[in-house]
Amino acid sequence: MKLAVLIPYAGAAVAAGIVAVGAFAQGMVQAKPASPIYGVVIPDGYRQWELVAPALEHEPLNELRSVLGNKTAIDAYRAGSLPFPDGTVLVKLAWKHIQSPEFESALVPGQATTVQVMVKDSKRYPASGGWGFGRFVDGKPVDEAQHETCFACHEARVKSRDYVFTRFAP
Repeated sequence: MKLAVLIPYAGAAVAAGIVAVGAFAQGMVQAKPASPIYGVVIPDGYRQWELVAPALEHEPLNELRSVLGNKTAIDAYRAGSLPFPDGTVLVKLAWKHIQSPEFESALVPGQATTVQVMVKDSKRYPASGGWGFGRFVDGKPVDEAQHETCFACHEARVKSRDYVFTRFAP
């Protein structure tokens, strides 16, 4: 009886292992680079998310920025509810701004600088207001020393807004 029970499980495990190894060998299964402190990754499909707001930062970074939010984030912004619910994800894209070659008074995106990610998970990140942070340059997480400044700045400036700088653009 024990043998009869073990054989189906063994067969399923072998089949699953073959599928997983085959997928890995074909490059379909890859670990994503994660932020060093929080383990946050750049979410799949984020470029199709809705715009929360654009921003222009002058000195010292001189960046154009766009913050995108997943459906949970957008729903919370529209409802005007704080704190943001678990599952909220915000992604900030940043570029150096340059003068438009076609229109002198316009600034346009130049070289990309960072992709920054905030993930709300109050159980996973209780020490940082429920938020995990990630900062990526060329798809790779920045080193830990630079990364530690994320929560400190959010805590010092926007704690009363659930640690989020970006206001929803109507």
